[in-house]
Amino acid sequence: MSARHPIIAVTGSSGAGTTSVMRVFEQIFRREGVKAAMVEGDSFHRFDRLEMKQRMEEELERGNHSFSHFGEDSNLFAELAALFEEYGATGKGRRRRYLHDETEAAPYGQDPGTFTPWEDVPPGSDLLFYEGLHGAVVTESVNVAQHVDLLIGVVPVINLEWIQKLHRDRAARGYTTEVVADTILRRMPDYIRYIVPQFSRTHVNFQRVPVVDTSNPFIARHIPTPEESMLVVRFANPRGIDFPYLLSMLHDSFMSRSNTIVCPGGKIDLAMQLIFTPMIWRLMERRRQEAG
Repeated sequence: MSARHPIIAVTGSSGAGTTSVMRVFEQIFRREGVKAAMVEGDSFHRFDRLEMKQRMEEELERGNHSFSHFGEDSNLFAELAALFEEYGATGKGRRRRYLHDETEAAPYGQDPGTFTPWEDVPPGSDLLFYEGLHGAVVTESVNVAQHVDLLIGVVPVINLEWIQKLHRDRAARGYTTEVVADTILRRMPDYIRYIVPQFSRTHVNFQRVPVVDTSNPFIARHIPTPEESMLVVRFANPRGIDFPYLLSMLHDSFMSRSNTIVCPGGKIDLAMQLIFTPMIWRLMERRRQEAG
């Protein structure tokens, strides 16, 4: 952790909604005049799209049916930890981009599913912002979480997470329901080992809970809307959180535990603005004091 060069990480599995949270933070950064160095978790995959496909086929031939993007063998955990450590110490580090589609790839003259070359983090940033799968990952040899000043988990209940992934992969990637189901099954061991434990290390968790029937996510025709959901926000350390203020601003909200507030799902953007703006203020104030 670093007062001079703070790091914020939003972590959650594929289809959980971390990208939407990133957009809320981008709004806060613009409004508050905070210059953030952005890092996407996909850029720390070990293999590009074609390499991953080939590696998966090789693993299947060996009888390994659980090789996935979630696991240690397919990610650069040590390099991610090194970036966080170096940034926290110096405000510097190395990053790259993963080009998901034609739109992202075109400016670089590369194919979708490839990485851009490694480059230096632009100088003069106020903080580093990470969004991806492994912002709080810890293994026997690597501890990414220890370097992060503000850790946020985005954790829809599992059926909602699957519905979101099914709809995204079918619409954006042309996958069949059967292919997506196979992907979910293949990832499950790594999901349990690497993804789930992160949410006990986060400072704040946002969990969206549908209030409509999601009992069979594989036949759901629609993703439950925010208005058809409740949002459960859990604070690891509730000290300093102004719950009466949050309850007054987030109408129809209530406290379910001493560290947990529940509000209508349609208020997720407002909840994040209210919760994270003061936290960013404190990080920036600590930074100014340290710079002295």
